[in-house]
Amino acid sequence: MSTPDVIVVMGVAGTGKTTIGPLVADALGVPYAEGDDFHPPANIAKMSAGRPLDDADRGPWLDAIGAWARERAGHGGVVSSSALKRVYRDRLRAAAPGIVFLHLTGERALIEERMAGRTGHFMPTALLDSQFATLEPLGPDEAGVLVEVSGSPAEIAGRAVAVLHARDAADDQDAPSPPNSPHR
Repeated sequence: MSTPDVIVVMGVAGTGKTTIGPLVADALGVPYAEGDDFHPPANIAKMSAGRPLDDADRGPWLDAIGAWARERAGHGGVVSSSALKRVYRDRLRAAAPGIVFLHLTGERALIEERMAGRTGHFMPTALLDSQFATLEPLGPDEAGVLVEVSGSPAEIAGRAVAVLHARDAADDQDAPSPPNSPHR
């Protein structure tokens, strides 16, 4: 990538944000931040009890992620955040205008199976339906890419890095050349 972007790995719970995010960050040579670490204890307690967060719960969490992304602008980084609604992504973009979303997507059955198999995570599979109900896919005007979550983590991360590089190359071709530049 020409100028390191800040990538927000997004998607419903169980798509592998925490697994894929560090692999993508490593491949890009930038730091990774776990979005769950930005949650205040009250949010974790609420989700652990099987209650979905509301927009008021998510505000401080999104602001903390946005602040991290703003600090990484121009240096690059990868952070995970479900970012399920357009308004949440708008809030992140307001804090860090250059961010790019990497939307991990897949079939509900596969995601539920993966959620059921993980240990030590506060998000129960019972909240998966609320996650899918809340999800608003990336709009055509939003900077981002979609990556299917079938396959191994290395395969998924490889596809993610490839589409991020392709997106960056396409953006470079669309950028106007500086005045008097011999290249275009």
